[in-house]
Amino acid sequence: STKPIRVVVTGAAGQIAYSLLYSIAKGDVFGKDQPIILVLLDIPPMLPVLDGVVMELQDCALPLLMEVIPTDKVEVGFKDIDAAILVGSMPRKEGMERKDLLKANVAIFKTQGAALDKFAKKTVKVVVVGNPANTNCLIASKSAPSIPKENFSCLTRLDHNRASSQVAMRCGVSSDKVKNVIIWGNHSSTQYPDVHHAKVTVSGAEKPAYDAVKDEAWLRGDFISTVQLRGAAVIKARKLSSAMSAAKAICDHVRDIWFGTKEGEFISMGVYAAGNSYGIPEDLIYSFPIEIKNQTWKMVDGLPINDFSRGKMDATAAELVEERDTALDFLSQ
Repeated sequence: STKPIRVVVTGAAGQIAYSLLYSIAKGDVFGKDQPIILVLLDIPPMLPVLDGVVMELQDCALPLLMEVIPTDKVEVGFKDIDAAILVGSMPRKEGMERKDLLKANVAIFKTQGAALDKFAKKTVKVVVVGNPANTNCLIASKSAPSIPKENFSCLTRLDHNRASSQVAMRCGVSSDKVKNVIIWGNHSSTQYPDVHHAKVTVSGAEKPAYDAVKDEAWLRGDFISTVQLRGAAVIKARKLSSAMSAAKAICDHVRDIWFGTKEGEFISMGVYAAGNSYGIPEDLIYSFPIEIKNQTWKMVDGLPINDFSRGKMDATAAELVEERDTALDFLSQ
């Protein structure tokens, strides 16, 4: 009988969590024989909704789910946890300046980081989903100085999956035939989806993505903007933001942290940039190509970067530096 692990999901009454909690509780993320205690954290007005979510989780009759704890208190939410999935954040409201959005989120992630520092296991793995994800992740990490910086990451897997899927559809293959696309930088419209190092398996033969797609204009144009603006396109069509695909990406991201990436493959995630070989400023959470083994990630170093990529990688880094500096101003107030 394996000891249960404690997993907290914040913003647990929201629509991403609604798609996510079932997958976690049924064993898709931490393994088919890993019992789980789920802690659901949200703000006080959402507690009645959380009660409904708890009832539904109970009604799923999932054998791995030992206990569900709904709460609005960080000291309950972050106590002794093994994994924290920080989905909740202040969404951008109409007419809201990016600066106001940052200020509100700095307050949230400062509080959550401090609570992680005080109550969570020092080995906790923290994944930040709530936007602006990279900078929220940096603030949480800075507010939890006793937890290693390597334990914090932010979600760019949704962008990674979007990019892989676009290439797969273009080549007429299933998405598992595409590997090693990279999302560089910020989870925003400046992110750079890069397929210069990607491979596609077409009729049994693996070839570089550029050779498989055979359309450089598309790869350097519409492909990039489609991935960059996909979130906005979903909102426009659905009148709600990506939830199903975001939840799937969170599952992929956390499962890879737990069980590692496949041999010869890398994925994208936002991590602390210190020690990177790509000339990206060090004090940022930036999305890089990553391999994971034994619950430890490392950047894929030394990939050749052409001038086209360099410009895009630097542009998204510049946006992150500006976001960081604004956020750190608020943090020091």
